[in-house]
Order: sequence, then structure tokens, then C-alpha cells
Amino acid sequence: MSIEIACPVSGEVTDLSSVSDPVFAQGIVGPGTAIYPARGGTVVRALAPLGGRVVTMHPHAFVVESPDGVRVLVHLGIDTVKLRGEGFTPLVSVGDEVRVGDILIRWDITAARDAELDLVVPVIVLDIGDREVTPLVWPGTPALEGGPLLRLS
Repeated sequence: MSIEIACPVSGEVTDLSSVSDPVFAQGIVGPGTAIYPARGGTVVRALAPLGGRVVTMHPHAFVVESPDGVRVLVHLGIDTVKLRGEGFTPLVSVGDEVRVGDILIRWDITAARDAELDLVVPVIVLDIGDREVTPLVWPGTPALEGGPLLRLS
């Protein structure tokens, strides 16, 4: 059975190996992709990449677990933990049930930009076992929030 993972933010897809944090770039956390949020605004909406339950919620990152046990991490920016929540507005809590496309965090990127932090958003599939992650949007191309991003098969 394959599972489609939706794009949590609109922007341009980049290869995970190009992310400035080696933990993500080397795939240590897991396979996936990354997205540079679309330019032109200061607020980014981070959507649930799949339906399920919120199992981790930080101001700058969250994990959603599907009923099948697939877990997806969305990390908003690199080193954004240093902002101590500034600019992030979580709209759900751990344990909440969400549908694909629900808005989970609103991120005002002003503080991250002012701190010259990398705004890239890694999207990582955790604990895939013997499954395979296939990109549905290639690096250098735009992705729309809620649209297809990855397939786990």
C-alpha cells in the first residue's frame, strides 16, 4: 500500500542533501525532501502532510502519525529553535487528530529572516523500514501547499 504525503508549505523544492543542516542533509533523520517557502509574504502556513494524530509539537516543528503508523516530520527552518518560539503560532496540540491540509502552525518568518536563519523546510518520513520514498515534485520546481510531494511505498 502506498501513501501520498502532501506538501506542507508552498515554495520551491530542493534536494534534501543541499540542506545546510547535516543531520537532515545526510538523511540521518530519514529520507524526504525540502522546500524553500514561497517568497512575497511574511507568513507561512504549515499544513498537515497527512491525516492522523499530532505526536510531536514544537513551535518550529511537528510530527504527524497516520493511522497506519507512518510518521512525517516537518521542520520549519534550520536552527529556528534559537528563536524560542518567536514568530511561530502552533494551532494544534499533541494528541489532536488532523486531516491532510489542516493548518498546524502559522510562521511569521520576519524574526528568522532578521536572524539570517535558513528558511528551508525539511519534510522527513520517519522510520520507513523497508519502504521506499519517491519524490513527486523534483528539485528546482514549485510545489503548492496541500499538493502531492512524496509517495511512500
